Amino acid sequence: MVRVLFVCLGNICRSPMAEGIMRHLVEQRKLSHAIEVDSAGTSHYHIGDEPHHGTMRILRHNGISLSHRGRQFGKIDQQNFDYLIAMDSQNRRDMQAVLGANEAEVRLMLDYIPNGFKGRDVPDPWYTGNFEEVYAMLYAACNALLDEIVATKLSA
Repeated sequence: MVRVLFVCLGNICRSPMAEGIMRHLVEQRKLSHAIEVDSAGTSHYHIGDEPHHGTMRILRHNGISLSHRGRQFGKIDQQNFDYLIAMDSQNRRDMQAVLGANEAEVRLMLDYIPNGFKGRDVPDPWYTGNFEEVYAMLYAACNALLDEIVATKLSA
């Protein structure tokens, strides 16, 4: 089983959106038996909260359902997940601080999109309100990540 964790600041906008998109893609490719997906936040601000209404709206608009409650990223996640993926550089630094010396294990979400996105942050729609732009970025990145997982972890 390959396990993927998406992480943002509050776990109510970007990371649950990525979780919903990735689960949807995994189901479409009939890989639910081989890939598990979750999300978390680096902060404690929204533990137990449902995703932001803008996140839920854009997911529903695209035919994706999501049942999720916010939780905080912790050191135990390092043991439980094969992929630790941060939405932005600050999230990555916060995750690395929790993990200690294992900083190479945390990748940026947009690094999975080819052609000029490497090193870029997923903008936080909590501040920008642009859930559509974020959805498009996350959809492209999730597709590319899933291709990588299939090619490197699931092919025999």
